Amino acid sequence: MKQQTMQAKMFRYNVLFIIFITVATGISFYFTLSQAIEREIGLKALSIAQTTAKRADIIAGFHAQNPSEVLQPIAEEIRQLTNSEYVVIGDVNGIRYAHPIVERIGQSMVGDDNERALLQGEAYISEATGSLGPAIRGKAPVFDEAGNIIGVISVGFLKTKMSAVFWQYADNILFIILLGILFGVIATSMLSRKIKKELLDYEPIEIATLLKQRNALIESVREGIIMIDDKGCITMVNHAAHETLSLPETVPLVGRKIDDILPNTHLLEVLSTGEKQLDRSMEIRGKMAVVNRVPIWSGEQVVGAVASFRLQSEIDQLAMELSQVKKYTEALRAQTHEYNNFLYTISGLVQLQSYEEVLDLIHSERAEQDNLIQFLSKRLKDPFLSGILIGFFNRAKELKVKLILDEDSSLAVLPNYLQKHLFVSVFGNLMTNAFEAVEHLAEDERIVRVLIYDNGQEIIIEVEDSGEGLSEEVNEALFTKRVTTKSYLTERRGYGLLKVYENVQELGGVIYTEKGDLGGALFIIVIQKQEGE
Repeated sequence: MKQQTMQAKMFRYNVLFIIFITVATGISFYFTLSQAIEREIGLKALSIAQTTAKRADIIAGFHAQNPSEVLQPIAEEIRQLTNSEYVVIGDVNGIRYAHPIVERIGQSMVGDDNERALLQGEAYISEATGSLGPAIRGKAPVFDEAGNIIGVISVGFLKTKMSAVFWQYADNILFIILLGILFGVIATSMLSRKIKKELLDYEPIEIATLLKQRNALIESVREGIIMIDDKGCITMVNHAAHETLSLPETVPLVGRKIDDILPNTHLLEVLSTGEKQLDRSMEIRGKMAVVNRVPIWSGEQVVGAVASFRLQSEIDQLAMELSQVKKYTEALRAQTHEYNNFLYTISGLVQLQSYEEVLDLIHSERAEQDNLIQFLSKRLKDPFLSGILIGFFNRAKELKVKLILDEDSSLAVLPNYLQKHLFVSVFGNLMTNAFEAVEHLAEDERIVRVLIYDNGQEIIIEVEDSGEGLSEEVNEALFTKRVTTKSYLTERRGYGLLKVYENVQELGGVIYTEKGDLGGALFIIVIQKQEGE
């Protein structure tokens, strides 16, 4: 069975509700009207009875020799003039002197409701069943000139006749009920369609599913996410945001002002301008983060904003991992290229049957590689750094650059507090710049020297090349703006050394430049070690 849509359910329930309310109102109105009509008829009957009881000819008729002959015509005249069902006149004992049915004159009045008039002299309205059927009666005592009760007047309207009057009004009430139901159905149809449109044609179960999926998605994202409304109040915050803000999840943030949580937030600017802010740096409780801020639009109006942020340290960690992969990939590529050339050489020598030269070449290559590995394992014990150096040695072979690792180099494992991705960035940029500085020289003049030394208090890195060196003008602006000594690449280069300077500062070190013994530039980096390391 196909499940009903929300619009159909809403329409059905609202129609049933409107029918119930309208019918209940109509019935209530009918009974209220019936009671009002009965009361008005009762007051009319009482008024006729009181007026009749005070007529002089009525009082005189009681003293006539035959009261019925005098009172019957008067009673019939009053009944016809007032359209009442009956006007009955009885004596002090309740014996009829006048009645619409002549045969019942002289008989006792029926209903047992004459006591208050005959004994207490009261005029009142009563409801009783007389000889003509259930009726509403107006009762009034008749007094003589001396004030003595001499009889009773009873004016009645049958309830069966009143029901006919009620049904005349019931037709109008039924019409009003049907009209109300019709208008209710039309209004319900319009309302259900409007609500469906406001919900973007989604069913409630679909909205609930989307909400669950959204919450699961937001919580699965490792970036912190904070959403605010157009008043700057937080409407949503995920677990990662709590962690970045250093606040436990038990601390409620929803409903609070964003500037109370983040005084330096720029989300309110996004609310006012409606412009995105992407990849902006921001300090969050003493931690640097990269933030993206995007407005939330409803039509042409900004109704909120959302910010996603991630700690710079996490991004740097990813950058480090990518940098390692890139360096190792480059090293493998260079090594593959170098060994391909080596194999081509061996292949050529074999074809020339120069077997002794083949053996000498193999022994030479193996000895060189063994010497490098032995030196690195003894003097540079950090596997991370050793791997990078091997990669650069292979790259140097490919570029026909003589790479010299200073025999004074010595370094244990890099301290844990040193961010290795920054170390890689510094060393990699300096080595790349050194290779590029000598690439235009003759092959036998391409020399790069590297020194890595730990004296216990400092880690010293020296990278020297045999290039043209740095002019005084370039040297002064080297670490303050985009600078390159390659005029043909000025539009695309100049970021590397500036990045080296920033990373060295973050590592707590300093960098110096001077003219090296090889005739080119010499970069010296000194990184202070922490006490106890």
